[in-house]
Order: sequence, then C-alpha cells, then structure tokens
Amino acid sequence: MSEQEGSEQLSQRLAGSSDGVDMDIPAQTLSQELKYQGAIFKVEDRTIALTLNSGKQTVIHRQVIVHAPCVVMLVHDCEHDTYLIEREYRAGIDRFTYGLPAGLMDAGEDPQRAALRELREETGVVADDATSLRFDAAGDYYSSEGMTDELAHIFVIHMHGWHQENTDFDPDEHVESAWVGWNELLALPITASNSIIAVQHERIRRMNNVLSEAQ
Repeated sequence: MSEQEGSEQLSQRLAGSSDGVDMDIPAQTLSQELKYQGAIFKVEDRTIALTLNSGKQTVIHRQVIVHAPCVVMLVHDCEHDTYLIEREYRAGIDRFTYGLPAGLMDAGEDPQRAALRELREETGVVADDATSLRFDAAGDYYSSEGMTDELAHIFVIHMHGWHQENTDFDPDEHVESAWVGWNELLALPITASNSIIAVQHERIRRMNNVLSEAQ
C-alpha cells in the first residue's frame, strides 16, 4: 500500500465518525478582529467557515494568540559531557523554573542563526567557530495548536569548542545559567514541553550510542 492510499483509507475511517464537516476542504477565515496587542504577542478573535458535506458552511469562532516563532536548544559541551540549563521566572505558572535556552526569532531570521544569537544573549556561550558545533534538529512543533500559532524550532547543539562572552539581556529579562551532567539534567523538574522534546531527543541519541558500543 502506498503512502497516499494509506492516507485516503485513514481519511475514510475518520469520516465515518464525522458530524457533517468535510475536513478535506480547508477552513476559510471570514473575519478577524484584534482584541489585544502586546510586546510579544497579540490576540485575535476570528470568525471561520467550515464546509459541510452538503456544500453549505457552518461558522465557528476562535480566539488565537498570534506569536512570533521561537527557538529552543539543548546545548551539549562534548568535551566535558555537560549540558546548559537555565532558571528564570515564568509568569504563566507564576514561579521560578528550570529550562533550556530559548527565545523569539526576528522577522526573516534563520532558526539556527536565531538559536546562536539567543544562546549568546542569554548565557554568553559562543562557539569558537563554525566547525566546532553541530546542530541536531529535534523538530518543529506548535506549542498549543488550539490557541496559538507559535512554532518552536527545537535543536540539540553539540559544541566541541566554545568561549564565554558577555550576556545581553532585555531590561525585564533575568536568567541564570549553569552546566550540569546528564543525570543531573534528567533529575531536574523541567516542565516546558519544548524543552522536554529536546531532552528526549538527546536521550535517544545517547541510548543509540550505548547500543552501538555494546555491539
């Protein structure tokens, strides 16, 4: 069975539970109204039309947080086999918490370039040169598809040589950072889903290395 045939069969199975909406036809945004404009994101109230199997439309309303894409990176010092973690205040859960270097991308900015920029600004860590680091892409994932268009580009960055430069925080940004061992990293109460994706991606790489060495 080809991939296309499998996709068509799955679509037919899903359609068996349909309430009449044809999900093979893209939704149409009829209107959008700005409800809030902040420094980092805005909130829009959208009126959206979904097409029914009969050809008619049904209208739904959704509030969407429009957010710049971001980068999240687990940074690995290959020589010492340590990982860079951060601690800062997170307003969404109203507490100081552990996490990984991360930040917003500028308009038109390449994700890898954004990752290195944010890494320097938040921690002062800079690769010695282009040959001393390797990007391992863990994937591009939406933070919460039902409410925001924020897309996170997640990496594990393996560094074989780096040096320390000055940090460059925003006026209301306060971040601590430190290098920890692998087991110490796993023991930290990290709760941000994008950070967990990066850690689990690295866990698989390390497990595969152990299996390869055992063979």
